[in-house]
Amino acid sequence: MGLSRNTITKYIAFFQRYQFTSYEISAMTLEELHKLFKSDQKPKSAQLLTLEKYFPYFDKELRKTGVTRQLLWQEYYVKHPDGFKLSQFKYWYHQWTKEVSPVMHLTHKAGDKLFIDYTGKKLSIVDRHTGELQDLEVFVCVLGSSQYTYVEASPSQKKEDFIRSVENALWFYGGVPNALVPDNLKSAVTKGVVMNPRSTRRSLILQNIMKPQYCPQEHINPGIRPL
Repeated sequence: MGLSRNTITKYIAFFQRYQFTSYEISAMTLEELHKLFKSDQKPKSAQLLTLEKYFPYFDKELRKTGVTRQLLWQEYYVKHPDGFKLSQFKYWYHQWTKEVSPVMHLTHKAGDKLFIDYTGKKLSIVDRHTGELQDLEVFVCVLGSSQYTYVEASPSQKKEDFIRSVENALWFYGGVPNALVPDNLKSAVTKGVVMNPRSTRRSLILQNIMKPQYCPQEHINPGIRPL
């Protein structure tokens, strides 16, 4: 069933307590069932209600580069020293996100797709000869099924560097997936349209050599992502 024994036991106890028939349960809408389960929960404490007021703000801040849940907890804890510790803070924030931002999870086949992108934040290195700072792009790719990740620093996102990074990743994995899925990178896609991004000429050459399918990521709802 894909459910733990404790979860099933909880549902059975809930069913027995309210003494609903199977017909009554099947006639309920999802909203009615959700309210029924929520009504069985203990009322929230004043401490939790105070914390939840911050969650919309935290959700917005976490979209910014470099912002972490620990930094936001520190900000909250300075204002509320009698508030939740970090582990509880993370737990209640996770519970809140599940209610307000449901995510559709996709099932991936092993070795099927390799998702490719660059991070938004660059790395900086110091040239040992000149002392000059140099910014580097961070190339990342992930196998959809195993989440096995390859990361490397790259001079740029130009086509030559992109193809070299893809080749290095395939050597790292020791094989070629059925499909490469770049997230509409300029080095991989010439024109990003809503439902039919066009691959660059060099990317198509890479496809012909390596023989995987080449599937630039479509522009879809940000809440529905492959990973």
